Amino acid sequence: MGPLGQHQKMAHGYFSFPKLEGEIAPHMMFRGKEHLVWSLNNYLGLANHPEVRKADIEGATEFGLAYPMGARMMSGNSNNHEALERELADFVGKQDAFLLNFGYQGIMSAIDALVDRHDVIVYDAESHACIIDGVRLHQGKRFVYTHNDMESLEKQLERATRWVENTGGAILVITEGVFGMSGAQGKLKEIVELKKKFSFRLLIDDAHGFGTMGDTGAGTHEAQNCIEEVDIYFGTFAKSMAGIGAFIASTEEITNFLRYNMRSQIFAKSLPMPMVVGLRKRLELLKSQPELREKLWFIATSLQNGLKERGFDIGVTNTMVTPVFLEGELQEATAITMDLRENYGIFCSIVVYPVIPKGLIMLRLIPTALHTIEDVNRTLDAYSELAVKLKKGHYKEKSLLDA
Repeated sequence: MGPLGQHQKMAHGYFSFPKLEGEIAPHMMFRGKEHLVWSLNNYLGLANHPEVRKADIEGATEFGLAYPMGARMMSGNSNNHEALERELADFVGKQDAFLLNFGYQGIMSAIDALVDRHDVIVYDAESHACIIDGVRLHQGKRFVYTHNDMESLEKQLERATRWVENTGGAILVITEGVFGMSGAQGKLKEIVELKKKFSFRLLIDDAHGFGTMGDTGAGTHEAQNCIEEVDIYFGTFAKSMAGIGAFIASTEEITNFLRYNMRSQIFAKSLPMPMVVGLRKRLELLKSQPELREKLWFIATSLQNGLKERGFDIGVTNTMVTPVFLEGELQEATAITMDLRENYGIFCSIVVYPVIPKGLIMLRLIPTALHTIEDVNRTLDAYSELAVKLKKGHYKEKSLLDA
């Protein structure tokens, strides 16, 4: 969430965030009514944690919003940038880390820098749009494997191996730690097992896993006990850290190569100092307050168990991301979200074709450490009622205005 009192213009009006003492609850005002929100990039509740707000303010007060005034290679470096990189590398179990201004742009540029026309990329079919766009920049061969299907991956690795035998190139496998739509974990442990048969490097995008997965929150590679075998680790600050920017961590050799070859960073202004200072505090809290992650998982587990007990299909999620699949068409999906928002005061994301097959509706819930068990129960009751309405054809009969 944004600063207290901030107004954020959305497609259908204005959201304003209520002023509360200390942390901000996952509620916001929409057209004068308070709504419970399940669509926030704030897994651990750090966005308005008092210590984070204090660090953000101190960073802005000391340095202003403009500093440093240049790209990292020119005049945009600082002790704080380097300290944050060291802290991140140590946390995720890598030799070195490199700060990136943005997540989406960052991984696109990283993919572009890591491969040339002689190399082959092999990637998961359900990879995030930023990965797909990065792969599109690749001038060499690229092969896609069926989502989380190791037999399919092995077949594509066989194709890739034959190709690089002729070009003299190498293979880069790309997957996600946590797939943000389905909530499924990438099969990292099984992928690295294939290194016994094939020669490749593994890059994972762990945007949703960084800070939430593993015994310490270091990521999905920690959760699956394969930290060393993941060659290149990418994480963002936008989810668990509730900030802006990202980082990529690997060996000193690979990380230094990226520092001097990622065009989006070489030719872009450095990550602003207030964000860097605030991120150091966020990382400190992420490591020192495991109760935040424990609360997140308590809410996620309670929500998911409650949905399953009431007969809802939540797919294959084994993370905190919580999809709810319903049968219906676009008109019904739109009416459902309108009903939830206007009559139940609940706001969540909706996903329809072509992201998922025709005839299906997906409502995606993102739990946070700030949600309460009362929020969970309120949402479960609302979902039970809307499921009955959907089955009776209510959303086909009603217009969007009186759903």
